[in-house]
Amino acid sequence: MKYLVTGGAGFIGSNYVFYLLDSKEIDVVCLDNLTYAGNLSTLKDVMDHPRFKFVKGDITDREFINKLFEDEKFDVVVNFAAESHVDRSIDNPAIFLETNVMGTQILLDAALKHDIKRYHQVSTDEVYGDLPLDRPDLFFTEDTPLRTSSPYSSSKAGSDLLVQSYYKTYGLPITISRCSNNYGPYQFPEKLIPLIISRALADEKLPIYGTGENVRDWLYVTDHCKAIQLIIENGTVGDVYNIGGHNEFSNLDVVKIILERLHKPESLITYVSDRKGHDMRYAIDPEKIHRELGWLPETPFAEGINLTIDWYLNNKEWWEEILSGEYQNYYEKMYGQE
Repeated sequence: MKYLVTGGAGFIGSNYVFYLLDSKEIDVVCLDNLTYAGNLSTLKDVMDHPRFKFVKGDITDREFINKLFEDEKFDVVVNFAAESHVDRSIDNPAIFLETNVMGTQILLDAALKHDIKRYHQVSTDEVYGDLPLDRPDLFFTEDTPLRTSSPYSSSKAGSDLLVQSYYKTYGLPITISRCSNNYGPYQFPEKLIPLIISRALADEKLPIYGTGENVRDWLYVTDHCKAIQLIIENGTVGDVYNIGGHNEFSNLDVVKIILERLHKPESLITYVSDRKGHDMRYAIDPEKIHRELGWLPETPFAEGINLTIDWYLNNKEWWEEILSGEYQNYYEKMYGQE
């Protein structure tokens, strides 16, 4: 079997690549355009792996994508490639529509043309909007209506609907997964957990939106990768599966947990103007994937956050290169071209 993993130099995509190479006899072609969140140095330990190949390219380039599919003859496509930061989508919605919607459409056309056995779309719980803080009994299910809050989540909902339409209209064998907030190794430092770790270590102010009461359901990235693979191998074609961690914490609670572990004072916390359209609570009910595929998250938050903090403490060079911007030169160093 040969997999195309798009966005495989990003946070979740790279962890999924590692999982496949470690636990499956699968050939992996990783496609990434190495925009700001794609980091080739993340993949340096597998660049010489006999079942791995890296390709730099853009999923919105139809001619390039068609040739890649023709040359490589993929069996499975797993699409992680996406612009994914809400704040950036508020500043510049257009690039999110181009990559997340049009890029997905180009991948779907190629998958259809080349008789792909499974196309899997990696989506997000943000397509459901948010839940009120005073209703802890409410959870997102696969039947929850799509009710987006940001240009980012709107672009992901649009791509999900496109994927579903290719199943209904053309019979393309697809599955979709919608996950809660991921955390773990190799997450880009603009996201909450690595941002707080890196700034706390430098004794810098820790910016928290609003009052920090917004609640997120945290999922350790390896648990997410295992769930995706279960869906691809055993999930029902045409279906959506929610992947959640049942680890709900407010943003402020997460920050305080990190500060306590790093022995840093809470006086570093500073509250900043809230994000526009900031969702209050995300919470996924993963009952369907548990019932049908036997999946449950294996990593409690207390364990996962310790693993994550340890990783960032032991891999300072990786995130310090990102903060300095030097990581963007890694591809040129490796290949002598841009």
